Amino acid sequence: MQTLDYWLNNLLVPASPPGALFYGIIAATAAWLLGRAVHLAVHRRLDRVQADGADPTGIRFLGQLAKLMVYIVTFVCYAHVVPALQKLGTAWLASVGVVSVVVGLAAQSTLSNLVSGISLVLYRPFRIGERVQVSAPTGTEIGMVESIDLGYTTLRTVDGRRLVIPNATIASQTSINLTLSHPAVPCGVAITVTEGGDIARARQILLDVAQKVPKIAKVDGCFVTGVSAQGIVLTLSATCADPGDATQIKSDLLENAKKQFDAAEVKIA
Repeated sequence: MQTLDYWLNNLLVPASPPGALFYGIIAATAAWLLGRAVHLAVHRRLDRVQADGADPTGIRFLGQLAKLMVYIVTFVCYAHVVPALQKLGTAWLASVGVVSVVVGLAAQSTLSNLVSGISLVLYRPFRIGERVQVSAPTGTEIGMVESIDLGYTTLRTVDGRRLVIPNATIASQTSINLTLSHPAVPCGVAITVTEGGDIARARQILLDVAQKVPKIAKVDGCFVTGVSAQGIVLTLSATCADPGDATQIKSDLLENAKKQFDAAEVKIA
């Protein structure tokens, strides 16, 4: 009974253990509610931004930063309310130089990633949804930007792998934004027309088929690139913007060209 009275009488006294625990629960609850409110507000804003076709990268990052600041501010307020934490801070003040050095060394990587993440959002070398070429331990990798968080940037490769790269690493290396640069990726095909075949007709078929493929960015022409015992090698020179589409484009070109060759009675090897 005395224990219960002690807890009830000291529940609002921050200097006592019951009071410190009570205010700690209030602080934790307030931090969770505020963090949840920020989360919901960010997602509502993201829905509107994505519906308008705008870039959601900065909003996602600032939302995470705002949640982090909510937790930090809540803890600082709690520390000012509880005298025990104030005394603890005063006791450590004499060794603040040593502590700051230790904490600085321990958090160097984390702080570097945070600052680099802010620079990525401010300068925007790439955005969420864009394809980027970066250097990784596995070599040169190409992936779509899934997220830019406080510490890491996540890319999704064509084959489904997820690359998680520290912000400091990706901010300090040379990366190629394939979405913006639209690199010329070869996606042409070569056909061998048998001896005596109609080269002009075969060339026109290849050019017509290529013009009907929307993912081909440019058709440079169709040229004779070789002569062999099987016949004459006719090469369609074309490029596409997305490296991930090259294989499918070549497959479509060969399949559609073969149908047209059969219909036109153009013999190929």
